[in-house]
Amino acid sequence: MQKAQLILASASPRREELLFHAGIPFQVIPGEVDEGMAGGESPEEHVLRLSEEKAASVAGLYPDAWVLGADTVVVIDGEVLGKPARREEARVMMHKLSGQTHRVITGFTILKATANTRVRKAVTSTVTFRDMTAEEVEWYIKTEEPYDKAGGYAVQGGAALFIREISGSHTNVIGLPICEVVEALLELGAIDFGAQDGHVGRSG
Repeated sequence: MQKAQLILASASPRREELLFHAGIPFQVIPGEVDEGMAGGESPEEHVLRLSEEKAASVAGLYPDAWVLGADTVVVIDGEVLGKPARREEARVMMHKLSGQTHRVITGFTILKATANTRVRKAVTSTVTFRDMTAEEVEWYIKTEEPYDKAGGYAVQGGAALFIREISGSHTNVIGLPICEVVEALLELGAIDFGAQDGHVGRSG
């Protein structure tokens, strides 16, 4: 399918899995950046900036490759929920999400240094949790699932028990809006469904 090398500048196994199942050949070379919020930036501006910084940090080393960077945040009542490091943080997040609707925003950037070409987009989905009992919260935060996820949950994991409704891209909630990413890659000419090389998924 692919016309040029694609690099995923992310260590997220969920983004890797989504690209793999989309049948797009790629390599994984994580981009290392400071993921802290900058003063005064909106959640959309935050994910777009970080996605571009991640992509640019790798594109400088591989200027002939298309590089995809992405960042995801969970936002409820104007508050950005990060990745909980401890059980107490995960508990607080779950109680905030319980019975409420929140936004999941993923920003992605695709660029190629030698082509001086860049596409950036932020995609928003809304997620509604049912009311969770205290026992359910305690059960969930004792699993390993919350601790490397924005907002402290994985829609494709145990948290599916609590999610009543998703509006918008489901893959966006997982960490990468794959439909929009593929559209952008096609627009850039980075992939070509007319090519028949018989190879799909991760390379290298």
